[in-house]
Amino acid sequence: MSKVFTIAEGLENLGALRTGGQGSVYKGRRTGSIYTAVKLIPTPVTVENEEDKNYRNFRSEVAKLEKVNADPSPHVVKMLSWGITESGSFPYIEMEYIDGPDLCDLLQPPNDGIFTLKELLKVALQVSAALAHCHRAGVKHGDIKSNNIKYNRHTGNYVLLDFGLAMMSEEQRRSSVRHAGAIEFMAPEQLDGKMLFQTDIYSFGIMLYELFTGTVPFPLSGNSDTGRNAVMLNHLETAVPDALAVRRANLPQAWSAEKQAREMQAPAWFLSLLDVCLAKSPDNRYKNAMELQDVVINGSLSSADGYTAALHNENESLRAQLEESRQAKLNETMKLAGLQAIAAKAGIIYNEQHGRFEQSRRIMQTTRPVFMTVLALALGSVAFLLYSFFAKPDPMPVSAAFPVGIKSNKPYYSPYIFIKSYNYDSVFNANRKVAAKKPVSLKRDQLPKKDSGKKKKRKRFLGVF
Repeated sequence: MSKVFTIAEGLENLGALRTGGQGSVYKGRRTGSIYTAVKLIPTPVTVENEEDKNYRNFRSEVAKLEKVNADPSPHVVKMLSWGITESGSFPYIEMEYIDGPDLCDLLQPPNDGIFTLKELLKVALQVSAALAHCHRAGVKHGDIKSNNIKYNRHTGNYVLLDFGLAMMSEEQRRSSVRHAGAIEFMAPEQLDGKMLFQTDIYSFGIMLYELFTGTVPFPLSGNSDTGRNAVMLNHLETAVPDALAVRRANLPQAWSAEKQAREMQAPAWFLSLLDVCLAKSPDNRYKNAMELQDVVINGSLSSADGYTAALHNENESLRAQLEESRQAKLNETMKLAGLQAIAAKAGIIYNEQHGRFEQSRRIMQTTRPVFMTVLALALGSVAFLLYSFFAKPDPMPVSAAFPVGIKSNKPYYSPYIFIKSYNYDSVFNANRKVAAKKPVSLKRDQLPKKDSGKKKKRKRFLGVF
């Protein structure tokens, strides 16, 4: 990029970054590869001594900025050098180059049209810290707005830039506000060229309102004098539109219903802070940025306490749900073990691989009637066999074939089970013949009794045998 003019020896001009009513900012490069930002003040200096009013005002404000940078803040841009350009004799201030978008750029697509409460709180904390750092040094910024705050993409911090109005006289400020300044962020007293600590507080409130709702409370239509005068009059007389209602109307449609509901839960301290910052009278605002910072810190801590309590309650709820789930799983395991024991008796096994009960292949299944029939037959067979083994025969009656006093020794044998392999009939007949040949002497009590004619009934097993 070609040089437009020479800034200073060893400081190369790489072209304009942006221009404004209080001056233009150029991208510079020191000898080597160090990039910086150079702010040019549009008031040429004729003589570099105290006799020149512009030079005197410039030196006075540079001294204030040197006080700000004496104790550097990560949220305030650092001043590296200052001087008068070699051509044009314009005062300039060389600052560190912040690589990243302005706040106003973060409200444009593809970003969401408004900030989340979490990011908004971060901006409030860091910008209030930057303002408090300046006010402690006695420096009023005078031009707080969303495009004078940059997001440093390397550090993640928001950095306050551009102390242009702080280095202007009251007459220059009045002219700048009416013709070139960002009228949407101007406090009512600035319309008369006044700049107070409370002026920065008002502009800070406008900036937060824009991030919270997606728009400034009094937008400028065009850049005509009529439009600017209308905005000035609104700052002086018109009440600020309700921030919550404007935020609800501008919520991104891409957000889920749950996120939209959560993002509408703005803390009460934040809404109260907006009301105090945007008061029409400076006396009704915070006195300075130190007081503002205390309110933001205390409010953020109270929000953190509420957030911590909410997290604690959520953790307790999750822990209770986890314990309930474990207990339910334990009960299910116990029930499954009981079912497995019952199923095992019925020949059903649990297949853990497939997670289901299956029929065991080692057990044959049949219907109940068939099973009862088979069981009855089996029991009948066992009973018959036992009877065949243990049943006793009736004694043989004494007859002519058997002499008196000779008992039959014929053994009983089952018609189905043969205990001996020889013929019992042959043995019985042989014994009977031997007994017939022997003389028998009978005693009185051995004499055969007269048959009474009644035959003794033999007990039968199951009425059959």
